[in-house]
Amino acid sequence: MATGWAGDGAVQDQIDATVADAVRRARSRLQKGPGLSHCEECDAPIPAARRKAVPGVRLCVACQQAQDESAAAGLYNRRGSKDSQLR
Repeated sequence: MATGWAGDGAVQDQIDATVADAVRRARSRLQKGPGLSHCEECDAPIPAARRKAVPGVRLCVACQQAQDESAAAGLYNRRGSKDSQLR
């Protein structure tokens, strides 16, 4: 397949670079440092295993799950009509 001036594998190199940039950006947004010993929402103790597994953790499992569910709730169009999907 003719690719013009691009060398062999240039497209894959560009894809790899884009993925690497996205991974770097995502890692830079991760919290760092010691996590909290108690949840900042409900003040429940956060287990040591969770604090070790998730650096910078601020919420207990229940509060984190509730936050994730509320964030994901706005991502879906539940009305299902074509008109609402086109807007």
